[in-house]
Amino acid sequence: MHKGKVVIIGSGLGGLTCGTVLAKNGYDITILEQGHQIGGCLQCFNRHGVTFETGMHFIGSAAEGQTIHRLMRYLEIDDKVMLSPLDADGYNVIAIDGKRYKVPMGRQAFLRQMGDYFPHQKENLRRYYDLVKNIADASTLHSLRKAETQEVLQTEYLLRSVNDVIDSIITDRLLVDVLVGDLPLYAAEKDKTPFATHAFIMDFYNQSAFRIVGGSDNIAKALVATVEKYGGEVKAGRKVTRIVCDDRRAVGVEVNGKDYVPCDYVISDAHPKRTLEMLDTTLIRPAFRKRVNSIRPGIGGFSIYLHFKEGTTPYMNYNYFGYNSGTPWGCEDYTDNDWPKGFLYMHLCHEPQPGYAKAGIVLSYMKMSDVERWKGTRVGHRGDEYEAFKRMRAEKLINSLAEHFPNIRECIEAYYTSTPLTYLDYTGTEGGAMYGNAKDITLGVASRVSHRLRVPNVLQTGQNINSHGMLGVMVGTIVTCSEFIPADMIIRQVIEASR
Repeated sequence: MHKGKVVIIGSGLGGLTCGTVLAKNGYDITILEQGHQIGGCLQCFNRHGVTFETGMHFIGSAAEGQTIHRLMRYLEIDDKVMLSPLDADGYNVIAIDGKRYKVPMGRQAFLRQMGDYFPHQKENLRRYYDLVKNIADASTLHSLRKAETQEVLQTEYLLRSVNDVIDSIITDRLLVDVLVGDLPLYAAEKDKTPFATHAFIMDFYNQSAFRIVGGSDNIAKALVATVEKYGGEVKAGRKVTRIVCDDRRAVGVEVNGKDYVPCDYVISDAHPKRTLEMLDTTLIRPAFRKRVNSIRPGIGGFSIYLHFKEGTTPYMNYNYFGYNSGTPWGCEDYTDNDWPKGFLYMHLCHEPQPGYAKAGIVLSYMKMSDVERWKGTRVGHRGDEYEAFKRMRAEKLINSLAEHFPNIRECIEAYYTSTPLTYLDYTGTEGGAMYGNAKDITLGVASRVSHRLRVPNVLQTGQNINSHGMLGVMVGTIVTCSEFIPADMIIRQVIEASR
């Protein structure tokens, strides 16, 4: 017997994992996706037989017994998603001022390697590493020990910026820049991004790092299979245009402007602004709408998807962060003349540990204001001026890449591009932001969005609600699903599934 009908809006990682958890616990699940491809940020595309990744390029903490591995096993996708490990001796390479710094996994290797680069900072490095670990471990929800969500949130490290904390520990300016060299993974901003965000990301990948063989859409497909196994359904091409409410609660959703689907609960994996647009009800106060609508989106991205000539580009088993401005900080604050200040370059993994790469991606920041004049146009129909703008930016970014990899141009068979507009169209994320709403300590709680709404049976999930990335969204899933099932019970189920 079903415990209630739940309609989930959006098939991103948050929507699919909420659907999976609730379907496994006896709820009648229907996931409605407005696009024709499921997955949200777990989307890939294919050109001339080559697969290109658009969202989740690599994941961490997925080795046997680690948090993501345990969650994947609980969601029954661990045997359907093949992972390929990144180089344990240097899964990230940070390139600043012509020198490359390898970042290895594990405490001992990290302290040894960084200590070799910066021998006068060995004690400070120990203090830094142990602080990161202590913060990550203090979040019992992240470590799946028990269902407490507020421990880290109440500490000073959600209220102090990344640079403030690191500057108080590390006294070498170059080492500081190396330690924040992967900040494009969370779009960190000086004096704004909380140190806790940095600590979670650092700990997540320092445990282990993997690429998803064949692309992250395999995660989405595997989650759909689990939802369907437990009687749920996932429907693409179904845009929820309205969440229908009476004077107390939601009673169903309107689909494609005409069809009506009754339900007992609604979970929205859409951006909070999109969710509020669907809720025409006095249950949502004008002041709350105003606050959510004023939350600043994070920075967007410009991507080049590289199709390599066969057998020309040895597979690069690490992520490369290159900086032209001497520091990772401030790359989001650019002009037409000095863009790009930095970039992230990765290869895509079409098979476990390939000898040569078929495809790669180069990613740099781009503001929505750069492409605002084409807003409202459709993908593939934005006009010659837009195509010329993308070509110009692509050539500049490839030139920047070629300064670090001199022979790269002759390896490129073809390339494709995307801008914040592309991201907005495919994911509905406000401002085409890579990681949803900006994490900004200067705004306090005003920058945070709860999974709960004033409509008692409408909940939210996804990267804008807790934090982004695979672990952040899955932690948010546990928080959202705890409105149906006690969080302690969910975590018990996760632990039992991994035994």
